Amino acid sequence: MPFFTASFLTEGRRWILKRRRYFPAAFLLITTLVLLMVKAVCNPLCWAKEQNVAVGDPLLPGGLPGKILQVSVTDGNAAEKVLSSRTVIPLALSPGRVYMQVKLLGLIPLNHLVVNVVPGVRVIPGGHSIGILLHAQGVMVVGYSAIVDPQGQRHNPALEAGINSGDIILKINGRQAESNQQVRTEVIRSGEAGRPVLLDLKRGQRIFSARVKPVYCSQTRRYRIGLFIRDSAAGVGTLTYYDPRSNKYGALGHVICDMETSRRIDLADGRIVEAQIQGIHPGRRGQPGEKIGLFNGNGVMGDITKNSSCGIIGSLKKPLSNPHYREPVPVAMAYQVKEGPAEMLTVLKGNRVERFAVEIVQVMPHNRREGKGMVIKVTDPALLKKTGGIIQGMSGSPIIQEGKFVGAVTHVFINDPTRGYGVLAEWMLLEAGLVPVTGGTVEEMGAA
Repeated sequence: MPFFTASFLTEGRRWILKRRRYFPAAFLLITTLVLLMVKAVCNPLCWAKEQNVAVGDPLLPGGLPGKILQVSVTDGNAAEKVLSSRTVIPLALSPGRVYMQVKLLGLIPLNHLVVNVVPGVRVIPGGHSIGILLHAQGVMVVGYSAIVDPQGQRHNPALEAGINSGDIILKINGRQAESNQQVRTEVIRSGEAGRPVLLDLKRGQRIFSARVKPVYCSQTRRYRIGLFIRDSAAGVGTLTYYDPRSNKYGALGHVICDMETSRRIDLADGRIVEAQIQGIHPGRRGQPGEKIGLFNGNGVMGDITKNSSCGIIGSLKKPLSNPHYREPVPVAMAYQVKEGPAEMLTVLKGNRVERFAVEIVQVMPHNRREGKGMVIKVTDPALLKKTGGIIQGMSGSPIIQEGKFVGAVTHVFINDPTRGYGVLAEWMLLEAGLVPVTGGTVEEMGAA
C-alpha cells in the first residue's frame, strides 16, 4: 500500500474517533430535519387527530408522498392492511370510522388519526336578512353604578359583595331571574322590608351565592344594589342555510356575546324575524360600516335553540326559498374549500338577496372550530362601491364556491374592510348535528 494512502486512512480513522461522540446528535438532527421536510410536503390533514371525509373521496384527500410515507389502515379489530409505496390512498365507499397510522418509510410511526366517513349533505343557501331577538338564561351583570344615599354618601353594595361584571344572576330571593324588571322589583321589595337580597350567581362554571343589602338612591328614589344588568340582545344578521330534511337553519356564523363583557350569552330562548334593509353605512379603514335594518315583529321566521361558536341554530316555521338556488346544493367539507374565486349572497336593500364576487385568500381548517376558518376578500366592484367591503349585518352571508356551500362571512378586518374572516360550512353543520359522525366500522373500501 502506498505511503500516502496509508497515512490518509490513518488520519481518517483519527478524525472519526475524535468526533464519534457527536454522531448521536448528528443522527437526531438529520432525523428531525427529515421529519420536518415530510411534514411540510405532506397533506396537512394527515397531521390532524381526527377529520371528516365525504363518501367517495380518498381517506386522505390530496394524497401522500408515496415514496416517503406508508399508510396502515385498521377497521375495528381487523388485521392491519399496509399499503405499499406504490399504492394509492383508498376510497371510502360507505359511512363509518377508519383508524389510520402514517409511517415514515414504513418503519417510523408519525401519527395516528381517525377518519369519519360521512354521507353527502345538501342545504338551501340563505342570504336573507333577519332580525335576531335573544333572551338570556338569567340576567347578566354588565357594569356597576354607584348609589348616592340621602346623606350624599356613595355606595356600591354589589361590588362590595364580590359580584363581577359578566356574572349571571340565576336566582333572586329564591326565584328564577328572568328579566331586568323582575330583579329591580325584588331589590325594591327587599330594601323596603329592610332585608338583604339573596342572589344565586354563575361565574364561568362556578355557582355561588351572595347577600347584598340594598341602598336607597336619592337620584332614582328607589332602592338599588349598584348594578347595570341585561336580559336580552337584538341585532341584524344574515341567515346562512336551511336544511329541508330537518327544518333546521343556521345563521350569523359566530357566537353572540354581550357587548360590554364580551362573554357568550347563555340562551334561554329566542327567535328570528323578517328584516328589511333600509340603508347602508359604508365601511372605512378603522371604522366598520353597517346595515340599517327594520324588524317585522309579526313576521316570525323561526326559533333559536342554540347560541354556538359557529352561529345560532334553530328551526324555521316554513321552508326557505332562494331565487338563485332553488334546489339544495352540496356542503363542502373543510378539505374541499380552496383558495380562489367564490360568491357571497346577501341583502343590500329591502329583502332582495343578491350575488357578489369574493375571493377566498386563505383556508385554515385546523383552527379552533369557531368563526375564523378562512380569510376572504371582496372583489365585486358594485359591492365595494356600495358598502366599502364587509360591514356589520353581513355576518352569516353564505359563500358558494364551484356550486358548493363552503362557509359564511363572520368578521371584518377593522383596518381593511375589503377583507374579513369566514366560518367553514362543515363547522356550522357539525354544531347543528347535520353532519352525521358515526362510531361504526367501514364496510367497504376500495382503491382509487
